[in-house]
Amino acid sequence: MKKRALVSVSDKTGIVDFCRRLAACGFEIVSTGGTAKTLQEAGLSVVGISEITGFPECLDGRVKTLHPAVHAGLLAMRSNPEHMAQLEKLGINTIDVVVVNLYPFKATVSKPGVSFADAVENIDIGGPTMLRAAAKNYQDVAVVVDPKDYERVLSELEGGGIALETKRYLQYKVFAHTAAYDSMISNYLAAQLGIRFPDTVTFSYEKAQDMRYGENPHQGASYYTEEFVRAGSLSKAKQLWGKELSYNNINDANGALELVKEFSEPCVVASKHANPCGVGVGKTIHEAYVKAYESDPVSIFGGILAINGIVDKETAEEIHKIFIEIVIAEGYTEEALAILETKKNIRLLELPDIRARRERDAYDMKKVYGGLLVQDYDETLFDEKDVKVVTKRAPTEAEMRALLFNWKVVKYTKSNAIVIGLEDRTTGIGMGQTNRIWAAQQAIAHAGDKAKGSVMASDAFFPFPDCVEECVKAGITAIIQPGGSIRDQLSIDACDEAGIAMIFVGQRHFRH
Repeated sequence: MKKRALVSVSDKTGIVDFCRRLAACGFEIVSTGGTAKTLQEAGLSVVGISEITGFPECLDGRVKTLHPAVHAGLLAMRSNPEHMAQLEKLGINTIDVVVVNLYPFKATVSKPGVSFADAVENIDIGGPTMLRAAAKNYQDVAVVVDPKDYERVLSELEGGGIALETKRYLQYKVFAHTAAYDSMISNYLAAQLGIRFPDTVTFSYEKAQDMRYGENPHQGASYYTEEFVRAGSLSKAKQLWGKELSYNNINDANGALELVKEFSEPCVVASKHANPCGVGVGKTIHEAYVKAYESDPVSIFGGILAINGIVDKETAEEIHKIFIEIVIAEGYTEEALAILETKKNIRLLELPDIRARRERDAYDMKKVYGGLLVQDYDETLFDEKDVKVVTKRAPTEAEMRALLFNWKVVKYTKSNAIVIGLEDRTTGIGMGQTNRIWAAQQAIAHAGDKAKGSVMASDAFFPFPDCVEECVKAGITAIIQPGGSIRDQLSIDACDEAGIAMIFVGQRHFRH
């Protein structure tokens, strides 16, 4: 039988050279539609698919390779005499190499305003069927779905034949590819129906990079990005300077990035171990940075900065004074880059759309051993209709601004969480404690003298009045918390006795 290759690709990168070298190895090239035209225009001899099937392409190209002359040629086991005898009787030639990649469903649904009909029309049927058939018969058919594998396949062919190990690798690539393709389609269709939590859920991610190690040096790790990379996400950031990001770098930077998106004014978030350690806002990025730094000059060392504006020379000079792992910012002036790039161990990331908020169809997911927790992102701060002043004294306008500022910060602080601060900066943060009083004491201790005149935000209700009692001793003037404890009145009474204003917002922000 003739050596035959079937080629039908949407991504035509490198396909002409690939087929020219296939032909030089004695392969007859069979092709379809636009791929055949591309190869013929390059001067290659091509057999049209209809010449193989004896049947014209029909239904606007929906049916062309779905035919026994194709699939018998793919699925016949060369070591099975009965299979080969049937092919000979039917006059069907084997197909030894398949080169297929699929209709661009991802590109189609990424277009603004794409219609449902256009999306469905770009669901490939014949392509996945050929890929799966060829991959099932991997020992006899080399199936290539990724242009990155062209050179490996050709070099082995030109050297005498494709190794079985390579064929098994190509088989794996096919099923990984078709699984991701089907996952993308099913998720799109679920979204069209408004199904948020389907009975069966699949997600597809693409490897962005391997890492030297994971959370600790003895753990292997890789970083994967969503197929549809979202605006304002860390996956969209461009690294301008420094060595590769580590597992911890990415996790920690994401925490800082999520918080900085809460602010429309110039803001700098300093983060450590995915928790904020200092947050400042100002009229300029420099002013915001100074406030964030002064919030906790100790913890910021070796931390991560998320900056929702352009880093200028003045700000870069301040950052240069200490060790910072990562700066992720909207951009940098040339003078700022020149200053920061003198530091060997800093990583500089640029994210022009850093202010972009999360898309509504995004999931918040946590892997647990043997399962996956999936939820909506915590998108809101509170519902204004639920806000209540519960003390005799209402907060002043300045206190309300401070309460709102610190409420944004506590939302992104690991529970149990307490944040104290002013209207433009944090002064103390307590996070990750096993009880709320320890979180309050930690925040107050970090603030020191700066606690006096600050306000307090708590991510969940006060189960006892002990947190209020700590506020009284520290000179804190107002409190924002969800409310909802059966002992709320004890905390309200303690506030009234001390002249502290307190508001309930009716919504907690646990973060684990």
